[in-house]
Amino acid sequence: MLKPLPSDKWNYDTAAHLLNRAGFGGPPSAIQNLADMSQAGAVSFLIDYEKIPDATLPPPWAHPEPDRIAALRQIYQTGTPEQKRQANQDEARMQFQRMVELRGWWLDRMANGPRPFQEKMTLFWHGHFATSVEKVRDSYYMWRQNELFRRLGTDNWLRLLIETGKDPAMLIWLDQAESRKEHPNENFAREVMELFALGIGNYTEKDVTEGARALTGWSLDRQQQRFVYRPNFHDNGEKTFLGLTGNLTGEDVLAQIVAQPASAKFITAKIWNFYAGQMPSPELNQAMAMVFRANGDNFKPFLREMFMSEEFYSPDIVRNEVKSPVQWMVGTSRMLECDLPPAVVCMAMTRSLGQDLFAPPNVKGWDGGMSWITTNTLLARYNQAATLVQGSFEPLQGADFSPRGNANKKKTNAGNKVEKYAQRLHIGGVNVEKILTPEQRMDKDMVVASIQRRLLQSTLNDDQEKTLREFLDSRTQLTDADIQTVIRLVMSTPAYQVT
Repeated sequence: MLKPLPSDKWNYDTAAHLLNRAGFGGPPSAIQNLADMSQAGAVSFLIDYEKIPDATLPPPWAHPEPDRIAALRQIYQTGTPEQKRQANQDEARMQFQRMVELRGWWLDRMANGPRPFQEKMTLFWHGHFATSVEKVRDSYYMWRQNELFRRLGTDNWLRLLIETGKDPAMLIWLDQAESRKEHPNENFAREVMELFALGIGNYTEKDVTEGARALTGWSLDRQQQRFVYRPNFHDNGEKTFLGLTGNLTGEDVLAQIVAQPASAKFITAKIWNFYAGQMPSPELNQAMAMVFRANGDNFKPFLREMFMSEEFYSPDIVRNEVKSPVQWMVGTSRMLECDLPPAVVCMAMTRSLGQDLFAPPNVKGWDGGMSWITTNTLLARYNQAATLVQGSFEPLQGADFSPRGNANKKKTNAGNKVEKYAQRLHIGGVNVEKILTPEQRMDKDMVVASIQRRLLQSTLNDDQEKTLREFLDSRTQLTDADIQTVIRLVMSTPAYQVT
């Protein structure tokens, strides 16, 4: 298992697959750039992203604000009911505005940043350690966790688990900040085994209760907005967790989890599923776990071998993964070399497609795969293709713009106001001159071939291609609007919904 891909199979098609999965795709020039390298060079170009400068600045508010927190606390303690009500409204409005900005900031990094694999790995961890702003309610904490995944996404498994467990957003999300030795909260202890690192069947209920005891003391300084260890909260009694006995700490618990054979198999299978689009066979999973262990539980060497393997380029994997809404939107922007809509529109679009960044549906995150495709979300993809390609604003519901809400929630006054504002924004669209040469634009056959190569790296079936040609044949001379329509029609085929 994990046999290297033969060198004679490294070509434009396999380079396109690597860029689509390890990143978000790209125009033909970016694919050809990878294909012109050796496979090892192409993989290194993507995953050794530290060598590529990234001058992206954080949002201006992305830092602790102890004075603001102290002032809010004072109002809540001594203010009048009216002052408290006003403070709550002001805080909610500010957090909503910041979260709109944060979503746009991250989508822009994915679409335009120089390190697509780093952002793709950050997206994986965001779905894996699914944490929602709907409970955390603090934009700084959500940005901080996002940066944690970006910083340690290809680092060491135990280090990442420890830092994520101590992350303020996670401390709130799974109630660890409220855990005390008198009443240990079991949420994080349970989910770190069930969903994050081991899987059901590899621990007992006794391990949950003992792990929760060991994790007491991990807490949050809410004014300084950082992790703090509170020894008075920690249970110093003897505990037995996954066979290890002693006065165990939170670090001991996570180290013991990582030491379990099931842990390496669990996390490598999750990563393979994310990038390959299907769960690995038991034999492949075992081989990946061995590679992971042999490299000290460090992700980058494992990822390198995974992207170099023949299995990753097998026919049942290539062009057989349903695009997530984020992959669909960001990939479209990269392949068509067009701007994303403004942040508030992007937020509404991804919500309507079923993926609201920083607000996963539950602690398990998004199911992915075919769950991305429903009658409603498929129609929304077809409609929103016009937004990205033609710059036309397709109707989105007020709930898609609402604070702390997903697309299936009721409209709010705030959501309706933002919707009206969004409809006045300039959205852009595809610059046809940028993606087609004058010669290509004059030849209908070349238009069809070029757009298929750019968007699909393959061809449509006969009936779909016939529809395109019938549309083109109805035009005497092609305008830019006609070519935009062809692009939108290709984006509205089943073939475009997979990668």
